[in-house]
Amino acid sequence: MLLVVAAFIVAFVLLLYMISPLISPKPLKLNGAHVVVTGGSSGIGKSIAMECYRQGAFITLVARDESKLVQAKKEVEKCAINDKQVVLCISVDVSKDYGQVESVIKQCQEKLGPVDMLVNCAGTSFSGKFEEVEVERFRSLMEVNYLGSVYPTRAVIPTMKERRMGRIMFVSSQAGQIGLFGYTAYSPSKFALRGLAESLQMEMKPYNIYVTIAYPPDTDTPGLAEENRTKPLETRLISETSGVTQPEQVAKIVVKDAIVTMGLFRTVALFYLGSFDSIVRRCMIEREQSKAADKRE
Repeated sequence: MLLVVAAFIVAFVLLLYMISPLISPKPLKLNGAHVVVTGGSSGIGKSIAMECYRQGAFITLVARDESKLVQAKKEVEKCAINDKQVVLCISVDVSKDYGQVESVIKQCQEKLGPVDMLVNCAGTSFSGKFEEVEVERFRSLMEVNYLGSVYPTRAVIPTMKERRMGRIMFVSSQAGQIGLFGYTAYSPSKFALRGLAESLQMEMKPYNIYVTIAYPPDTDTPGLAEENRTKPLETRLISETSGVTQPEQVAKIVVKDAIVTMGLFRTVALFYLGSFDSIVRRCMIEREQSKAADKRE
């Protein structure tokens, strides 16, 4: 009996995998697209910007440190495939003032056109035992890792909805899927991104805007080096079981997922969320019909 059940599950999964291309949105062509990368001055963010630039995109790098942005701009520009591509750098803290973030998004859209894809990479990490972590650290991590993604996303969505197209990527962490020793301050801020991404996807899908979220493992970045300075022994031993990934590897996967937006697990989710999506779409259509009727009156 167990073999029959297992065979059924395998067959079902294979079927979903085969039909996923039929229900996937059209892949986003990066050649000529405008991609905004927050946290783009180093680490995974910079590598994602370089990967997009290799595919012909126009890039806006957003980060706090101007000197790092200038250096990152030079590295990204080396990946150009044509002489029309542009890299724009803007220094701002995306976690502090929504008004400033909104202004920055308007500025980059005036220069490089509407944002086709937003990659939320701005973030920071910290590890330590719960009772030894300063209370202020819990607040700051939530601001940077969560609100630092909320604000840029909120700023790009109006134009994406008007154009009926767009991609939004959130970069979480493996610690955003499972709580681990030493990450009582960090994990919740990354878990929050999953709730945001899944809820936002349901709101945005009727407008042809697709949301994805990545959960990279420990990656060889300046942020990891900083985190290792305070990492408890238990956390360090847990981390060593999965090794360290290079940011270039993570970038390739993240970019592929963002422009295609349809992996196996998203396909499965579409089946059990299908009825919810139809409710959302019906409500959107009814609102638009009501607005049109009011204008005619």
